[in-house]
Amino acid sequence: MKAAIVMGSQSDYPTVEKAEAVLKEFGVEYETRIISAHRTPKIAEDFASNAEEDGIEVIIAAAGKAAHLAGVIAAFTALPVIGIPIKSSTMDGLDSLLSMVQMPKGVPVATVAIDGAENAALLAVQILSVRYPELRKAMKAYKLKMEQDVIALDQAFNK
Repeated sequence: MKAAIVMGSQSDYPTVEKAEAVLKEFGVEYETRIISAHRTPKIAEDFASNAEEDGIEVIIAAAGKAAHLAGVIAAFTALPVIGIPIKSSTMDGLDSLLSMVQMPKGVPVATVAIDGAENAALLAVQILSVRYPELRKAMKAYKLKMEQDVIALDQAFNK
């Protein structure tokens, strides 16, 4: 099982590394690349067009501002693409979010919250769990632990 994470700029890495940590926690192999939809469009096309034959099963794409990376990747592959809109200094990431969710019919990009790298990785794990039952089991355990953690916090809070 393998995921890819692409980011439009090295400045996106502080957000992207949170997705890497989640994938690592679930034992999902991944590769991380810097590919710009605008500055390296031929590389973006090549990466997306060859991702499936390179063993990639889901792609996470993080970008800020115009945030076209996820859409460009999705245009060249049938693999699921998950977009992470990156918070930018201009519009606090709203520009990125709106760019990602306004995809035309036929080019879907699942989009998480602004800087929502952890959820992007968790969604990638859930997508992969359709094929890999061990990931489904791990996701169920993850959700149970979240529930137990909140219950423990509530109990400690109400003592």
